[in-house]
Amino acid sequence: MNLLFRLLLLRLRVRKAPAVSLWDQTETPFRVLPTDLDVLRHMNNGRYLTLLDLGRLDLMMRSGFGRIVSDHGWYSVVSAQTISYKRSLTLWQRFVVRTRVLGVDERSTYMEQEFVRGDTVVARAVIQARFLRKTGGTISGAEVLAVCPEPMPEDMVLPEWVTTWADEVRISSSAS
Repeated sequence: MNLLFRLLLLRLRVRKAPAVSLWDQTETPFRVLPTDLDVLRHMNNGRYLTLLDLGRLDLMMRSGFGRIVSDHGWYSVVSAQTISYKRSLTLWQRFVVRTRVLGVDERSTYMEQEFVRGDTVVARAVIQARFLRKTGGTISGAEVLAVCPEPMPEDMVLPEWVTTWADEVRISSSAS
């Protein structure tokens, strides 16, 4: 239930938040709630992934790209992700999720997201997302870039390690 509450709060907050470019970094504020905790009384590792969804939604809504995707009959899915944890988040602590696009290749869009408490990065994730048609089929990176409200900055280059990681974790079509 608290996730629905957080989604509602995010939608209300986005209405008052300034618009951003899809290529900007957003900061989405949160607080650790009792329902986020595991038996060791720190935020459950699975909850981090759920809050990453809300951070990406914040960027999509504030940039207007979420509306564009929806108008085209597309939606996004996470196809791979990796996360590293450095510190714990505990009950009632405030933190932000920073979200930014790393780049786009022929298949996917890549994002970096960080959990930040004060000036400390608590956890960092890299997300590989694919866009799909509601009627079936995938959307190429070129198609995604073609509908972006503004062009991808020329100096935005997908880090080589992200490309290597994506190749290494891809499940082949022939795998059963």
